Amino acid sequence: MKKDFSLLTVALPSLLIAFPGFAAESEIKQRNTDKSTEVISDILSLSEIELPATNAELLTQQSAPSEVNPETEQTPSDDPDISIEAIGEPDNLPQSTPTYVIDQEEIKKQGAKSLADILKRMPGFAINDVGHGADTHTGTYYRGASINQSVFLINGRPINNNVNIYHGGTDLNSIPVEAIERVELYSGTASALYGSSAFGGVVNIITKSGYGKPKLSASAEFGSLSLNNQQVTYGGSSANVKYNFSFERFFTDNRYRVPIGAANRDSQGFLSNADTATSTYFGSIGLDLDKKNSLNLDVTKLSSRRGLIYFGFPLQKDRLDHDGLNVGLSWKTRLGNGESSNITTSIGYNQDYFSTYGPTGAFYRTGALDTQQLTARVEHDWKVTSNNKLRWGLDLKNTDLTGDVLSTDPTRIANNETEDRSLFNTALFAVNTWNIGENFLIDLGLRQSFDSQFGNYLNPSVGLRYAVTPIVAVRGSWAGGQRNPGLDQLYVYDTVHGWEPNPDLRPEIGSTWSAGVDVNFSENLIGQFTYFGSSIGDRLGVIAGKWANIGLVDTNGFEAALQLKIAAGWSTFLNYTYTDSQIKTGLEKGLQLGFIPYSVLQSGVGYQNAGWQANLYVTYNSGARRSIFANSSDKATDFAPSFVNLDLSGRIPLTSNLGLTVYLENLLGEQYERVNRIYSPGFTFRVGLSSNF
Repeated sequence: MKKDFSLLTVALPSLLIAFPGFAAESEIKQRNTDKSTEVISDILSLSEIELPATNAELLTQQSAPSEVNPETEQTPSDDPDISIEAIGEPDNLPQSTPTYVIDQEEIKKQGAKSLADILKRMPGFAINDVGHGADTHTGTYYRGASINQSVFLINGRPINNNVNIYHGGTDLNSIPVEAIERVELYSGTASALYGSSAFGGVVNIITKSGYGKPKLSASAEFGSLSLNNQQVTYGGSSANVKYNFSFERFFTDNRYRVPIGAANRDSQGFLSNADTATSTYFGSIGLDLDKKNSLNLDVTKLSSRRGLIYFGFPLQKDRLDHDGLNVGLSWKTRLGNGESSNITTSIGYNQDYFSTYGPTGAFYRTGALDTQQLTARVEHDWKVTSNNKLRWGLDLKNTDLTGDVLSTDPTRIANNETEDRSLFNTALFAVNTWNIGENFLIDLGLRQSFDSQFGNYLNPSVGLRYAVTPIVAVRGSWAGGQRNPGLDQLYVYDTVHGWEPNPDLRPEIGSTWSAGVDVNFSENLIGQFTYFGSSIGDRLGVIAGKWANIGLVDTNGFEAALQLKIAAGWSTFLNYTYTDSQIKTGLEKGLQLGFIPYSVLQSGVGYQNAGWQANLYVTYNSGARRSIFANSSDKATDFAPSFVNLDLSGRIPLTSNLGLTVYLENLLGEQYERVNRIYSPGFTFRVGLSSNF
């Protein structure tokens, strides 16, 4: 499998040579993270901007500047007294590592149905989903780190709970896609701001704010596998109030034929128990109290019912009910004049209720985890001098978990129990950015945590960026981290897998690093190239049916992200990631972590004009190592075969406010093995209508 890396290192320079030959007159937009507007820019020397931006919107297929997309056009206010800020004000992030961004326009082009669909187009992600909206238990990884080794935020507020094993502790279907303005992916020094557990990265979901005259948007889709999906959004602003409300209903039975030997294959040869039904609600209200103070309230509600698929044999029949509620209130105040000193105070409430249940022959079992989490954050963003910016503050988090376990199986009755546990965590954080000279900056970060379960620990981070020339910049970062075991891993029996908790678990402790270069090859081609790595000791896993610290895992890899403007209305991108996550201790020493492919390549080309759109996406996956719950004939060194997937999406304008959308997925029709005997459904389609009023 490692040969894929050498092939890509040869292919990428060829691509760089070939792309500029197609370049035309349209310019590439790059977001300036210190301002709320987008500007057309090259990579500048540090003396030309207040703080240099390395944010890479290399994943979006943006329209040419002269074009207007009727679905995303912003309606200006007719009242001169109304001050409407740009939607989803950019976060002020450390600049020594790239920020990858997928915006609303690209999300619509892709036809994303969930956050998982959005993330799988980003560099570094391996998302082993099956069908449409299927069980998240099949695994999500970023740079070799699991979903619970990354931090997920909504508008800068954490949504991860303290649940790890109940099939989607961070549910990537929990937010209506229609409510998402953009998704940002950070790493490196940003972990000091949001949590020491971000071995992988930080995913920040920015939701829409209302603006201009009231506007109603709606869509309805139908397609293969009994899929039906309806979304509606209503938003706008009036005087000093902004509002946005979204609703999404999604269903698919995910019933399709799978090959002999596939996991969860029923007697008729179909994938069984993979149906998914979700209803998600989102609402936000923003209030400008005066020129210096604003309040914002957002609420997200999820109701999800699905069958569980995992890699086990025989047939898995367990069901999962997941109900979630996330509420956040934030207050932003500007001190002094302009944006040189801002204080943001936020309070959040997050509840997740997971209930699994199912028969095991003549017996029955249930398991429920109810997590309630209160968070508070005070943050001061202060431009101390023209060359020095400080971002510091305080995080508070209290988690209460109740676990109920019940089984009528005589071999499991001894594990029946009710657990009630609490955890309190406080953290002080600071990231200071200095511009040293004209071409060099350094980020220094510290996060001091005080944990009621695991004591006190300090996690430092450092990053730097040097503009070698106006078109080339180099950067690097290092961050220490600690991820504590979840309360469920410590105390609650897992009724689905039969895994026992372990109150003696130790935290995972390690560090991550990256080094990279940003290049503006031409007016129409920009690229970012990153070497990344991590070393995580005492990694958590299961040994003989019980949670344990299984040892050391070292990860090294390479990311490339390119964006090209071919001509007016045309654009393309290419992302490639190589990930080598090697187990260094134990029985599987020297093997790649299961479910993580060595190579993943994503590329797309798109055209849009006057409301017409066509987008072609290609994915190459080198195949991941089969791991737990494999067939008895499988070896520990077996990999799933590599595969290539081709998707086509398009939009046809029917009227000025109505469009026909078409998504054709897996055009090659290959029913490839997604991961560990879980197979894709082959060719599928979706057809829908989208409208704006």
